[in-house]
Amino acid sequence: MTEHPTSHEGRQPLVARSQERTRPRAEAAGPAAVPSGPPPKPKPQPQTHSVQAQAQDIAGTARREGDRLRFVGAATRRIARGIDLDEIVLGLCRATVPTFSDAILVYLRDPLPVGDERPVSPFVLRLRRSDRLRLNADDAEQGRVPAMPLLDPGTDLAPASELCEVRSGGALSEVLRGVRPVFGDSAAARAALPELLGDGRSVPGGHRAILAPLRGRRRVIGAAVFLRRPDRPAFEPNDLLVAAQLATHTALGIDKAVLYGREAYIADELQRTMLPDSLPQPTGVKLASRYLPAAETARVGGDWYDAIPLPGSRVALVVGDVMGHSMKSAAIMGQLRTTAQTLAGLDLPPQEVLHHLDEQAQRLGADRMATCLYAVYDPVAHRITIANAGHPPPILLHLGGRAEVLRVPPGAPIGVGGVDFEAVELDAPAGATLLLYTDGLVESRLRDVWTGIEQLRERLAATAQLTGPDHSPPLEALCDDVLDMLGPGDRDDDIALLAARFDGIAPSDVAYWFLEPEDAAPSRARRLARRALARWGLEELSDSVELLVSEVVTNAVRYAERPVTLRLLRTDVLRCEVGDDSPQLPRQRRARDTDEGGRGLFLVNRLARRWGATRLSTGKVVWFELPARP
Repeated sequence: MTEHPTSHEGRQPLVARSQERTRPRAEAAGPAAVPSGPPPKPKPQPQTHSVQAQAQDIAGTARREGDRLRFVGAATRRIARGIDLDEIVLGLCRATVPTFSDAILVYLRDPLPVGDERPVSPFVLRLRRSDRLRLNADDAEQGRVPAMPLLDPGTDLAPASELCEVRSGGALSEVLRGVRPVFGDSAAARAALPELLGDGRSVPGGHRAILAPLRGRRRVIGAAVFLRRPDRPAFEPNDLLVAAQLATHTALGIDKAVLYGREAYIADELQRTMLPDSLPQPTGVKLASRYLPAAETARVGGDWYDAIPLPGSRVALVVGDVMGHSMKSAAIMGQLRTTAQTLAGLDLPPQEVLHHLDEQAQRLGADRMATCLYAVYDPVAHRITIANAGHPPPILLHLGGRAEVLRVPPGAPIGVGGVDFEAVELDAPAGATLLLYTDGLVESRLRDVWTGIEQLRERLAATAQLTGPDHSPPLEALCDDVLDMLGPGDRDDDIALLAARFDGIAPSDVAYWFLEPEDAAPSRARRLARRALARWGLEELSDSVELLVSEVVTNAVRYAERPVTLRLLRTDVLRCEVGDDSPQLPRQRRARDTDEGGRGLFLVNRLARRWGATRLSTGKVVWFELPARP
C-alpha cells in the first residue's frame, strides 16, 4: 500500500493544494505555510491619512490650475475690451494688480512702430504706466506690510528714469529677444532689470519678480515687470506661462490699436483736408461751421459742408453725409464735394446739382450712397431755394425766437439712381438763421432722428429767446450752444454743422439795368453808374467805377447777341456785375505796343480790389469789387 507523504518534505494532497489556492494570498504566505525559520516581517500597510493627503494635494493642484485658467481667461477678456493703447495697458494693469502681482511696470517703445516700418537700433522704451496695490495709511504706519524696493508704502512706484535705451547686444536686449518671461532672480534678468529700471533700483529677491517681453506680430514692442511683496507667496514656474499669455494678448492688442489708430488718423486727416479751411464771406450773409469726428476711434465718416459764392452775390450752402465710416467714405466725400463745387460754378439749379451728384455717385460704385442738402441763398431777393436728397431737414430760426423745421421734400439719397429731385423756394427774411446739419447731431443710440430734430428746434428757440425779440444770437455762440446739447455717450457719428445768418441786401442798395448790345452801351453804362454813386454818396469812386464799367461793358457788347445786364450793389464794398450771353470767359493778356485793345482787364486787375468771371448756363458774368470808401 502506498502512503502519501503528509509532511513538509513531500507533496501535499490535491485537496490541500486546492484549499490553499482558495485562501487569500496573505494567509498563504503566513507562518503555517513556511516550513521553518523565523516568520517574515509583515509589509507596511498604507495609512488612510496618507491617501487623503495625496488626494488633497492633487485636488489643490487642480484647483490652482483651474484658478489660473479662469484668471487668464478673465484677464485676456479685459485686455481685449480695450480699443486704444491706453485702455489696453490699463486693462493689463487692472487685471493683474492685486490678483496676480502687487505691482506692475509697463514699458513700450517710443515711438511705437506701425505696420511694416523697419526696426531701428538702438530703440527707446518709455514707462507707459505703473500700478501698485494701494495700502491703507494705518497699515503703512504700523509696518504691517514688509517694505521692499519699488513697493515701499510711502514711496511712488517709479523707476529712476521713464526712458530706457535698449542697445543691441545688451542684457536687456537679449531678454527681450528671447520673448519668454523670466524670473527676476535669473542671471539674465539680474543683468537686464537694472538697465531697464535705472541704477540704484532693485527688485525683490527670489521668485517675486517676472520680466515679460511684449512681442507683437513682427517685433518686440515693450516689456512688463510683475512684482510681489515678500510676505506673499513667490511666483511659481506655471506663473511664467500666465505672464506669457498676458504679455502676448497685450502686445497683439497694442499692435491692433496702433494700426487702428493710424488708420483713424489718416482717415480723419483726409477728411479734414477735404473740408474748407475757412468759409467765404459773401455779401449779405454771415457763416459759421463746426465739425466733430465720431466719439469712437477710427469711426471716421463722410460728413462734409461747404459754402460756395455764386454770381449775383448769391451763395450755395451744402451739407452732406456719405454712408459708412472708413477711409473709403472720406475719399468718396472728397470726390462728391469737388463735384458739387464744379456744378455750383455752372450755376445750375439745386435739383440739377443733386441729379448730377447722383450720377457721379453711381459712377463711383453701386454701393456709393450719400445724403445731401443743397441750398442757394439770394440776398437781393431775400429768398432761398432748397433741394434735398434724403438728408435731415434744415431748421430756420426767425428773428424773435421762433424756430421751424422747413418742409422740404426729402427725396432719395444720392446714388440710388433713377429718381427726380424737387426744389422749393422759401422766404429768407433778414435776421433769420438757417441751420444745416448731419444726422450725427440729432440721432444716436439714445434717441431717434425725429426726436433729435425736435430737441434741436426747441434748443434753438430757447437760445434765441435769451437775446430778445429784436436781436439774433451771435452765430458762433449759437453753434457752440447747439453742440452743447449733446450729452455724454450721445455722439455715435461724426457731425457737420453749417449756420447761415441772412442779412440780405436792401432794395435801396441795388441798381439794375439792361443795356442793348450797341456801340452806345458803354457811355450809357457810365452815366447810369455815376447817378447811382451820387445817390449813395460815393462820388469819390466815380472815376474808377466809370473807367472799369466802360471796359467791361465794351467787352460784353462785342460778343453779346442779347441785352447786357449791369448791376451795382452797395454793402461793405461796391460790387459791379456785367452779364452777357456769351459763354467765353475773358482772359487777361499782355497787349503789344501796337495793339489798340487788350488792356481792359489789365486796368480792372490793377484798380479793383477783387475781380472774376463765372460761366452760367445762359452765358457769363464778369464782376469786380471796390472798397465802399476809398
